[in-house]
Amino acid sequence: MTDDYLSRIGNLIRDARKHRGWTQTQLAEVLNTSQSAVNRIEKGHQNLTLEMLARIGEALDSEIVSLGGGPVHLRVAGGRQLSGAIDVKSSKNAGVALLCASLLNKGRTTLRKVARIEEVNRLLEVLNSIGVRTTWLNDAGDLEIIPPTHLDLSAMDAEAARRTRSIIMFLGPLLHREDAFELPYAGGCDLGTRTVEPHLTALRPFGLEVKATGGQYHALVNRAIAPGKPIVLTERGDTVTENAIMAAARYDGVTVIRNASPNYMVQDLCFYLDLLGVKIDGIGTTTLTVHGKADIDVDVDYAPSEDPIEAMSLLTAAIVTKSEITIRRAPVEFLEIELALLEEMGLDYDRSTEYLAENGRTRLVDLTTRPSKLHAPIDKIHPMPFPGLNIDNLPFFAVIAATATGQTLIHDWVYENRAIYLTDLNKLGGRVKLLDPHRVMVEGPTHFSGAEIMCPPALRPAVVTLIAMMAAKGTSVLRSVYVINRGYEDLATRLNSLGAQIETFRDI
Repeated sequence: MTDDYLSRIGNLIRDARKHRGWTQTQLAEVLNTSQSAVNRIEKGHQNLTLEMLARIGEALDSEIVSLGGGPVHLRVAGGRQLSGAIDVKSSKNAGVALLCASLLNKGRTTLRKVARIEEVNRLLEVLNSIGVRTTWLNDAGDLEIIPPTHLDLSAMDAEAARRTRSIIMFLGPLLHREDAFELPYAGGCDLGTRTVEPHLTALRPFGLEVKATGGQYHALVNRAIAPGKPIVLTERGDTVTENAIMAAARYDGVTVIRNASPNYMVQDLCFYLDLLGVKIDGIGTTTLTVHGKADIDVDVDYAPSEDPIEAMSLLTAAIVTKSEITIRRAPVEFLEIELALLEEMGLDYDRSTEYLAENGRTRLVDLTTRPSKLHAPIDKIHPMPFPGLNIDNLPFFAVIAATATGQTLIHDWVYENRAIYLTDLNKLGGRVKLLDPHRVMVEGPTHFSGAEIMCPPALRPAVVTLIAMMAAKGTSVLRSVYVINRGYEDLATRLNSLGAQIETFRDI
């Protein structure tokens, strides 16, 4: 390996380690080596075998190298306008929650048009390992889930479980099936120190106690304990709310959950549980009343609604490339703040009359964009729990602001270090100043130019970088895009269908 290549690999390893929140010593312990060796690797002063690269990649959940042919990269020929129409796919986060919720049901669950992404694949690996039968029914992404009479938790695929944060959402369903069980520590797209304590606080009223030791969550359930008063969530988080709802779904009584998230994936979970016979009052509000059922044995067919984050991704691509496209089946009730802000910034677009998603509940529209001259908003842009601007949509406003005239302050108060990755836009000619780990100042307008960049290890900043490359003059390369494949299905192919020119390739 050349010194330049070793330095680039070392930088990627360092970024992935920091993103996971590990010190060099912690990575060294996992690799059974020394901290000084890790330091040399990260500085590009250590030759590396393919075996060592594979071990590091597995430890950090980063496709630094794949023995199946090397990491996947994207080559982007920028400066092309998009045209045509595209449908928004079903919600990734709803699909993940519904896979976990299927454990509540003894009957068959059929989910329609499930996103075939890495996060879903990992959960299916975990479910299959404990005895759940899952079958893809067709190319449309319809998925059949049939649970066994008894789960074999001792056979759980621990590696697959550690590679997804969604494993934490097994706590709610499993506490009704098992008196004692273990789960591997949650992993996935690490964005800083996000504690699991809010989950445990929400589930203690159902008798769940969890101790975390030796890389495992050790759970014990005391059946004598039941909710005696409303459960007040200490964090209005989506997955925390989903865990509490799933625990309440099979509690034979009424549970009131306050400070609940009313976000899109929570609503999809509630709609699914309604088909299972679990009545939930207050869907779409911060107070939910769940009328649980001790036993659920129903064959159900449910279509999760469309993904507002993917809709925002497509909308951003249209804005930044100054294109006229139609984005069909956009879940407007989860984009209304974003659209209002974009209107304030000068976006010219049309929206169709509203119609219902296949679940019969979620409101959809078709959005048609037109090339627009944007200006910076008067106030800072920051996320809020629904119905505020979606936390996952915030990074897209960095690249949008880069094309607008003026200065835009973006405040990502939720994650400790996600904002840092937005400064990768500077490598493409952007002017993004990091004020602190939570805030960036973006100055526009920007004339993006091509560059070669290691893919940020956080999903949304990675897609933001890709979109900027689509607007950049010349050719860009985005290296090691595994994180994008975790959250999007065939994104490059679908953007190419609109006229983008994105080529997938490998080094080896």
